[in-house]
Amino acid sequence: MPRRGEPARRFRQQSGHRGRRAGTEGAALNQITAGAGQRGPARDFTGYGRRLPDVRWPGGARLVVNIVINYESGAEYSLDTDGRNDSWGEYSYQIGPHVRDLGTETHFEFGSRAGIWRLARLFDRYQVPVTVGACGQALERNPAVADWIRGAGHDVAAHGYRWAEVSEMTREQEQEDQRRAIEVITRLTGQRPLGWYCRSFPSVHTRELLVAEGGFLYDSDACNDELPYFAGVSGTPFLVVPYTKVYNDTRYLLAPTYGSPADFTATLRAGADYLCAEAAAGDGVRMMTVGLHERWSGQAARASAVRDFVEYVQSRSDVVFMRRLDIARWWLDHHAEWDSPGSEAAKGGAGCAQ
Repeated sequence: MPRRGEPARRFRQQSGHRGRRAGTEGAALNQITAGAGQRGPARDFTGYGRRLPDVRWPGGARLVVNIVINYESGAEYSLDTDGRNDSWGEYSYQIGPHVRDLGTETHFEFGSRAGIWRLARLFDRYQVPVTVGACGQALERNPAVADWIRGAGHDVAAHGYRWAEVSEMTREQEQEDQRRAIEVITRLTGQRPLGWYCRSFPSVHTRELLVAEGGFLYDSDACNDELPYFAGVSGTPFLVVPYTKVYNDTRYLLAPTYGSPADFTATLRAGADYLCAEAAAGDGVRMMTVGLHERWSGQAARASAVRDFVEYVQSRSDVVFMRRLDIARWWLDHHAEWDSPGSEAAKGGAGCAQ
């Protein structure tokens, strides 16, 4: 288990050149701090800019794909414990608020009873390394899922103890939720989570609390880039591995919704094709995150969309699947190669892994 503060020292040692990292030099002119009375990260509208750093993925891949299974069932809001029903089920409206929504409750139960195992069988069969974004309480209610994560060699990113809106919590409540998630996930899976992301909307305290806690390599609460980058937190560079709300099966629920699983497959394939074409043209390599949920993509018809995309990726020699933790570690170990003053990135050039 990493010692508290250890990753922060690693960042400081490896982050000497700052000219091409998002949020530095010219980019600082486009940063907007939080509004009056608000804390939290500054906004950055520049990022890496027009020319990407000369990133090199393992094996010279043009694209790395990370599949994240959001395991939330059992940690969602429920009327008996929270005084509110959850609304992220199969329908986009709530009943109540003083009546239990048994329809949504049983939809979440499908995810933990059946959906997660369908996805587990699929990824085991195709030998795809995935990341499980797990809520601590969800694993407590179904510890067999933690056993599968451990036995299959997947990595786990902490997704909170409860699947709850941290932006509605006090700083102290959010800190307690983080610490409880770390303890439960570590105990049940045998691995201390090194990544973190919240339910949809982080608070202005989230990243600051992660750095203060120590032991984390990255967070994935941002959806603002297609490559990892460093964000400054009280003078400490902290790695961000961006997530996605586009290549995500939430579109089965949120408008504009998918009309069929084929729409999801088509969206994923189109994204992968375009990113690879950009890389082939010399516009830089990327990463692509695919967000899944056991209660949605664990349904048989929708699982076929995931299967078809997996088969497509495995048919290409220039795309590889990677766990999120492995992407983070690769970036930490190699970013100096494209951040250094003599690199193509620093000289204004953009490279492509061939």
